[in-house]
Amino acid sequence: MFRDRSDLLADNPPFRGYGAAVTAGPDGPLVFVGGFGDANRVLRTEDGDVVDAACGVLADDGRHAIGVAAADLDADGREEVYVHNVASFGGTSAEADLLLDPEGEGSRWRDLFADPVNRGRENYRVGRSIAAVDRLGTGRYGLFVTGYGAPARFYEVGDDGGITDLADAVGLDVVTGGRSVATGPILSERTDLFVGAERGPNLLLRNAGGKFVDVAREYGVDDPEENARGAALVTPDGAPTPDIVCGNWNGANRLFARGDADDDGFRDTAPPALARPARVRTVVAADFDNDRRTELFVNCLGAPNRLLTYGDDGWTQTGVGDALEPEGMGTGAAVADLDGDGTLELLVVHGEAEAQPLSLYSAPNDGDWLRVLPRTPAGAPARGARVVLRTDAGRQVRVVDGGSGYLCQMEPVAHFGLGSAVPQAVTIRWPDGRERTVTDPPARTTIRPAHPGSPSLADRGSGI
Repeated sequence: MFRDRSDLLADNPPFRGYGAAVTAGPDGPLVFVGGFGDANRVLRTEDGDVVDAACGVLADDGRHAIGVAAADLDADGREEVYVHNVASFGGTSAEADLLLDPEGEGSRWRDLFADPVNRGRENYRVGRSIAAVDRLGTGRYGLFVTGYGAPARFYEVGDDGGITDLADAVGLDVVTGGRSVATGPILSERTDLFVGAERGPNLLLRNAGGKFVDVAREYGVDDPEENARGAALVTPDGAPTPDIVCGNWNGANRLFARGDADDDGFRDTAPPALARPARVRTVVAADFDNDRRTELFVNCLGAPNRLLTYGDDGWTQTGVGDALEPEGMGTGAAVADLDGDGTLELLVVHGEAEAQPLSLYSAPNDGDWLRVLPRTPAGAPARGARVVLRTDAGRQVRVVDGGSGYLCQMEPVAHFGLGSAVPQAVTIRWPDGRERTVTDPPARTTIRPAHPGSPSLADRGSGI
């Protein structure tokens, strides 16, 4: 499947890293990669190469970044980037987190935690993953930061730039060995959270009017005997509700699928090729070769990676190609169309036991594609939106990523491989429940549907 494109990385020394998150920059996607004792990296495409644009507060050399995520917290139309630093395994850390806010045209950034209004509000609790959550459907996001041996955080930003932890007020001050987060309309029409945990049960936090209730045991996804790592939402058959993939550390990996009735729980349907134990870190769901079928990339630490594809016989293992990496110390992975050609690139981050260069892969193909970037009322990416594509060959469903994998966050785009199918209509459902349909979108384009409350915004654009 994958071909190694790491030669496009202009400067790629051995690097100890963990999480990666993709956000929209002024000239294309930016990939923030957290450096663990090394400087953070901010990757963008320039003259055909992928270059590191990190400097100053972005690079933040010497701290230990682990989780990264982006969202528009202040409703200005641009995403902030949260970097979670940890200097210990659990409990509290000597290193504070960053909340990076773009200024001007996005070439300069500042840390909102360093503003006088936020003095004393820094986060020193140790966690792992981060996710964007539009809990009220307003287009103004909060960020959920898992806790590991400490209560989780949920940060929102006020009009004065003040950062407030609302976790206890909205039911997110959970204490668990939180490892991964996957967000989207899992149970409700708003944004729910699946939290993969270690040394204890997973959580399934249902959104009830902007507050959250754990229903993991009731719905059968608590899985208390396993130690979770990567998590992702998948809808390979166009179902109205997503399945939950949860990779476990040296334990049976899960594919939690839900029944058709509203009150049905989930059951584990993982085939042997997925369930087989390994040192799993990140799981990534995407159509890498634009053939209309979802692939599932399973990234491992110090063991071969796996690739499964969904077809008439369900999930089956297929050749991963150059991305096998049997000796790769995989710690994180993210997907984005970095060069705007309509094929996704897969970035794999390494570290922990050994510093290794980043890896970049893509799957050569001739398939058509359609990319959908729904926007909030302010014009930022609408993370958590559900996008349904109808073609002459059937139906596909995507959830715009708010946080998934392990320590990571994918591009805020619903990417659809078409093969030779012809698009007929795209329906977007925003986290506030409002819908909009775009008919007859042309293949090989990126559309940027405006929120129904912002009809003046243009729908079409060149890309992220």
